[in-house]
Amino acid sequence: MRSSNPVFSRRGFSRDNGHAGFNAGPQAGGPAVGTNPYATNPYATNPYAQGAPAGTPQAPPQSGAMTIDDVVTRTGMTLGTVVLAAVLSWVLLPVDPANVSTSFGIAIGAAIVALVLSLVQSFKRKPSPALILAYAAFEGVFLGVISSAASTFIAPGVVIQAVMGTMAVFAGVLFAYKMRWIRVTRRFYGFVMAAAMGFMLLMVANMLFSVFGGGDGLGFRSGGLGILFGVIGIILGACFLALDFKQVEDGITYGAPREESWLAAFGLTMTLVWIYLEMLRLFSILSGND
Repeated sequence: MRSSNPVFSRRGFSRDNGHAGFNAGPQAGGPAVGTNPYATNPYATNPYAQGAPAGTPQAPPQSGAMTIDDVVTRTGMTLGTVVLAAVLSWVLLPVDPANVSTSFGIAIGAAIVALVLSLVQSFKRKPSPALILAYAAFEGVFLGVISSAASTFIAPGVVIQAVMGTMAVFAGVLFAYKMRWIRVTRRFYGFVMAAAMGFMLLMVANMLFSVFGGGDGLGFRSGGLGILFGVIGIILGACFLALDFKQVEDGITYGAPREESWLAAFGLTMTLVWIYLEMLRLFSILSGND
């Protein structure tokens, strides 16, 4: 099973026939599908596969293997870079009627660079900390300008609301996942990916209608429809988080190399940015309706 994030879907922690591994495929003389390519031992099967008996042993710790501390540290570094860049861009590129076009131009340019860097990282064979941190920095510039604009032109408290909402979603999904209230299965993955594709297609259609027809296009970014699609976007982001948590859990279980923790941090950062932007849009709409 592959994650929603492109960085995971290319080289992430995949699952075939109910067992997980790192893109484990049938190769001559190689490990069988469904086993851990990093270890050929009785612990190689997936203890989290649907239907696995309780008490199935996990792989013992390996030297140089990814740990939860590695993931937390790298994620903290990546998110810290996003926050630092956002704060600096907010302070150094204040959005006001006198320079709004310049600020938005810089924001769009930063978003494009961040997109390119994320795609480059997605197609690299190994995680590149420099690329990931550069992506985080340019993403932070974009978020800082957008957040400043929302705070200036919509409501001063909308950014705090979006940040608190993002933190609440992260904590809620993590708690639900640890309690096994959320079970990541093939059906769950298929539903999330189908819903995400439909959501993105509608957003692209709305943008095209807005560019060529003017106004708000199909109305998916304002009013009642905007609120509805904002909620749907946040729910999809929560589902992405569950998929990311599953990928991290599998990677730790199967002794993924420590460098893969950068990949996990990259994926989690992308998902949290998605949730924050949807939260910011939703609270902006709600503030505008007051």
